[in-house]
Parts: sequence; C-alpha cells; structure tokens
Amino acid sequence: MDPLTDAPPDSARTAAWHVTALYEAHATGLVRLAMLMLRDQPSAEDVVQDAFLGVYRRWDALTDQGRALAYVRSSVLNGCRTVLRRRAQRGQVSFIAPDAESAEARMLLGEEHREVLAALRRLPDRKREAVVLRYCLDLPEEEVARVMNVSRGTVKSAASRGLAALARMLREQS
Repeated sequence: MDPLTDAPPDSARTAAWHVTALYEAHATGLVRLAMLMLRDQPSAEDVVQDAFLGVYRRWDALTDQGRALAYVRSSVLNGCRTVLRRRAQRGQVSFIAPDAESAEARMLLGEEHREVLAALRRLPDRKREAVVLRYCLDLPEEEVARVMNVSRGTVKSAASRGLAALARMLREQS
C-alpha cells in the first residue's frame, strides 16, 4: 500500500496511515530544519521522531487534521528549543560543525553551504527560526507565524533583520 495514494484501510488504522504518509513526505525536510537549529544530526532526528510520535498519539484529538504538518513543524521547533535550553543549562552549547556521517549532513555541510550555515548558526534564535522557515523551507509568512506562534509582522521583521545580519556576516568573512 502506498500511503500517499491509497485510501486508509479502516478507521482503526487511520492515524497510522496518515502519520506514515506525512512522515514519508516531510521527514527529511523537518530533519534539515532541526539540523539547522541544533547543529547535531542525532538530536535533530530524535526531535523529528518525537514530533511525529506526538502527532500520532494525538491524531484523534486534532481539531483540524489537515493542519497536521503545521502541528509537526511547531513540535519540531519546540523540541529544538527544549534541546537548546537543556544544552545551555548544562553548558553544552557548541558551535562546532556536526560530523558529516549521514547523507543529509554531508549535503548540508557541502563546501558551498559552510559559510552560510556558520553565519546562520550565529543568528539569535527567533531570527534564525524565521529565516529557516521562510527561506529554507519556503513557507508563507502566515504559516511561519503560526509555527513560531508570533504575528505575521514579527515574522516579516525577524526574517528581514535575520537576512540583513546574514549578509553582514558573509560580507565580513569575504
């Protein structure tokens, strides 16, 4: 059965079917999002898995199941914030590039992306989230606002200021 094209077999398996389809379509992009936030492949994968597990557990309680992807994105960002907060409390904040063990990490750490990723990592959290969601994931401002739980104007200003800061950092490195 292809969960993206076949109908769910019965109501008992609806949640598993929908979450599987959502995972197959969006997990890689969400791991990339978490990688940009956490700079750590295993933690990024854990955060994404936890987000999908959460949506699976709460599938029947979702008021709008069509917005499950937005729920997962919000969960991924919240999970990243939690990991970063725990690291800061333990003094484990690191700006060292992650090992390039997986295909995703190698792709992200390609020579042409290193400088941009390094600059992106130096942005404050809100600006980094806005830039990543808006320009790396190509989400519309309204969706970014919902995911970040801020107003559309806050997204616009954080993304604009984040891009300006990135441009300054990249000019300084040249």
